[in-house]
Amino acid sequence: MLVAIKRILIVGVGILLQLGFAIIVRFFFYEHIAIIGGIYELLSFLIVLKILKDSTRLSNDLPWIILILLFPIFGTILLITIGNNYKNNKLLKNIYNLEKEYSKYLEPNLEVRKKVIDNKLDNLQYILNRTSYPVTMNDELTYYDFGEKFYPELLKELKKAERYIFMEYFIINKGVMWNSILEILKEKVKNGVDVRIIYDDAGSIAMLSTKYPKFLESLGIKCRPFNKLSPFKGVFMNNRDHRKMTIIDGLVAFSGGVNISDEYINIGSKYGIWKDNGIKIVGDSIWNLTIMFLTMWNANNKEDEDLWKFKGEFKKSNKDSGYVVSYGVSPIHEDLIGEDVYINMINSAKKYLYIMTPYLIIDTDMLNSLIRASKRGVDVRIIVPGIPDKKLVYMQTTSFFKILHESGVKLFKYSQGFVHSKVFLSDDIRAIVGTINMDYRSLYLHFENGIYMEEVKELENIKKDFVETLNDSLKLEDKDMKENIFKSIWQAILRLFAPLF
Repeated sequence: MLVAIKRILIVGVGILLQLGFAIIVRFFFYEHIAIIGGIYELLSFLIVLKILKDSTRLSNDLPWIILILLFPIFGTILLITIGNNYKNNKLLKNIYNLEKEYSKYLEPNLEVRKKVIDNKLDNLQYILNRTSYPVTMNDELTYYDFGEKFYPELLKELKKAERYIFMEYFIINKGVMWNSILEILKEKVKNGVDVRIIYDDAGSIAMLSTKYPKFLESLGIKCRPFNKLSPFKGVFMNNRDHRKMTIIDGLVAFSGGVNISDEYINIGSKYGIWKDNGIKIVGDSIWNLTIMFLTMWNANNKEDEDLWKFKGEFKKSNKDSGYVVSYGVSPIHEDLIGEDVYINMINSAKKYLYIMTPYLIIDTDMLNSLIRASKRGVDVRIIVPGIPDKKLVYMQTTSFFKILHESGVKLFKYSQGFVHSKVFLSDDIRAIVGTINMDYRSLYLHFENGIYMEEVKELENIKKDFVETLNDSLKLEDKDMKENIFKSIWQAILRLFAPLF
């Protein structure tokens, strides 16, 4: 909330600066106002032409074009500070370089790769071709339909740690959940376990003090806040670490939507029942998550020279487990992996496509994919929160309801409370569980992670969870699609500022 308020204040200041510049020009350079105005408009036009020339996602770039044409100075400053500026950011450059360096650790299983190609598994082929993350066929997956079911399993596995515990989360908040985890971590450190924690500085800004990393270090727990907020590093500091993962000895890993905060396990939730999920991995796909974590860790201050020592060995063969790939999403690459994997799954659906998401703020590429899927006869169902956590964001979500509904997409509101699960499921064949929301920030700006699975037995439990959630949801009908002109205008304005929320 504090970060959102800060961004809104900065927008206000930017607009005031724009107006101030106009006043100064008018009063102090009145005689040359026509020349200055002409230069002013020409520069704006050239910037817009540059955006149009380089754009591969015009629906995403359109808000920038409008902002720059309306407010050239403010819009240009916003584009520079909020865009993918890894070339000007030391941390992001380090991540970019380490991702390339560490790709040598992500050796593909040639037998599995051949099966993917021979069976023409296009969605998996895309991930293989456009990322460094190998597909595996030796994983046991367990899906948890609520945070309070995920939580005791996490505690149980943490207590078994013998070598290391790596934890990377967008939010860590003091409370029942974190306190019980911390007690285990303190005990493990005493027993010589290497405990490392990454949390996002913006995500946890209202929960943890700037001195909290030193407190953890005093306990023997290594801690590195990600992309620490600073007025000298850029105005918006928009590239956040939204990943959620725990890796234990390279033998067990957890991911999903659950952060480390009590509301995620339905203690003190302000939004009714907090519907979230988690997933446990035992198998080869853990290695992908381990490399993701170590990339983030060593980008701050390189500590590890040889990463092979962190790899877990699995003697038990589970080759009939189906295809699994743990993949990372990074804002510093050309491909929008998070969105592309979702769109590929939408396009490949033949019978049904089920989606759970807390936010539905999508560009025209994804919007049209959903519409086309529905129009070709796919049963497309999307569950969104009944009680939103962010009203401005929810206002943007509702702006997509009418066009989706009119195209045959079935929309549902979770009547029990807030949905934070991020789930894609189709045709009893494939699913994605992870941290990737259907909004601008997750798809364009954040570091995220997902677990893509195909022909995996645990799909049965994911589908069961969706159907049960559907039974606790209210289907939106024609009467719910009524709009008034003022609301529509407000929603359109909010879409312009989607990157800020």
